[in-house]
Amino acid sequence: MNAIQADHLIKQFGSVTAVNDVSLAVREGEIFGFLGPNGAGKTTTMRMLTGVLTPGSGSVLISGIDIHRHPLEAKMQMGVIPESSTVYGDLSAEQNLHMSGKMYGMPRREREERVDELLTRMGLLEKRHLPVRTFSKGMKQRVSIACAIIHRPRVLLLDEPTSGLDVQSRRLVIETIREMNQQGSTIFLTTHNIEEANTLCQNVCIINKGTIVAQDSPERLKKMFDTTQSVEVSFDRPVTRDMFSGDAILRAEPCGDKWRLYTDNPDLVVKYIAGRAERESIGITSLVTSGPSLEEAFVQLTECA
Repeated sequence: MNAIQADHLIKQFGSVTAVNDVSLAVREGEIFGFLGPNGAGKTTTMRMLTGVLTPGSGSVLISGIDIHRHPLEAKMQMGVIPESSTVYGDLSAEQNLHMSGKMYGMPRREREERVDELLTRMGLLEKRHLPVRTFSKGMKQRVSIACAIIHRPRVLLLDEPTSGLDVQSRRLVIETIREMNQQGSTIFLTTHNIEEANTLCQNVCIINKGTIVAQDSPERLKKMFDTTQSVEVSFDRPVTRDMFSGDAILRAEPCGDKWRLYTDNPDLVVKYIAGRAERESIGITSLVTSGPSLEEAFVQLTECA
């Protein structure tokens, strides 16, 4: 049985079709990435999956339960983390967690143990009694995540969970996603961070203009575009774009203190760069070759759709 099964979802707002015949299946126990440019239909799809919006047509099953026919039963299987924190600012972190636990029917003793565990994991134990409105965005997101997972949901849905977070909070969110998955939760992750999807997800689905344009593993999606291999190189002194005039270099882009060279033949590019650097007495400080990137696949799929 799939943890999430959506079939032929359609949602219109007036004359605008935001989601057009979207079907997807998320296997139990996997981390599934849902990607798309702004306005592609990600949030509308997410809201239908979580029961916030009713589709014009189509169906959604959460652990085999129809969320629109049996919303309470289906939502008991889920934890939902929206992009913007929905915790109550006038309540403390501890009070927010206890309220969430009550809503999921957790007995008091189990709830107290789980609240202490999550506050410790999220680095909020010392601030447990402070009102959440005094917290930073990253800390509020940690409270939001703790509220969503307090009942150990079978399915966890996250909408841009790391957007705008500091490095420490982002790492904590990623670690929590991995831990929940290792403990058996299925993860549905909506993200703009393509590298995040590449490192976390077993499967990704790309939506554009309300329509699914690709659904596969990150590696197989990358291999759809074999010309997107790259060589990243840096030198001991600045160089200009003229340095990269070799025939095998399709495109050269500055990348911080490095240059990224796109090619369909990295072997020729490496040999060309090494030879050119030697002739001009330029030292190579780093050189890395990479296969096709998920970012390139994403760009080409959404531009072509």
